[in-house]
Amino acid sequence: MNTDCAHGFARKYGDHVDTDVIIPARYLATQDPKELAAHCMEDIDKTFAANVRPGDLIAAGWNFGCGSSREHAPIAIKASGVSCVIAKTFARIFYRNAINIGLPILECSAASDGIADGDEVAVDFSTGVISNLTKGEIYQAEPFPPFIKDMIANGGLMASLKAKEAAQ
Repeated sequence: MNTDCAHGFARKYGDHVDTDVIIPARYLATQDPKELAAHCMEDIDKTFAANVRPGDLIAAGWNFGCGSSREHAPIAIKASGVSCVIAKTFARIFYRNAINIGLPILECSAASDGIADGDEVAVDFSTGVISNLTKGEIYQAEPFPPFIKDMIANGGLMASLKAKEAAQ
């Protein structure tokens, strides 16, 4: 995954998309990211797993990732090929879990409101600029602080710690 930018087509969802919708509880017996990806979003969007392509993005409303604290939800999203999730807000534990596993997420109300399902979107993580290429609109999110950008570039918290340990 390119850690400087994302580019793909948006899948649009509403407010309060919870972790049970992102990955239904009946699939939690597995830790296999590919298996989780195969069932990602199926209770809210039966076409998601079949139609999502590497680089695609999710745009959503308020409180994305609310519900249980399972890491399975951001793992399923990342393993499905989604390069970034943009929402008005994220549930606190989902936000932390996403960063911990290396899934880029950005809060931006204007982008959430402006992006429609199927819009072509590009994100520059260094500047926080989100470009809706379909509509010719630009939105500004807060860019990642350097330590989070490093964690995402390394594949998450544990991989980042291992990389720092190996460098010493």
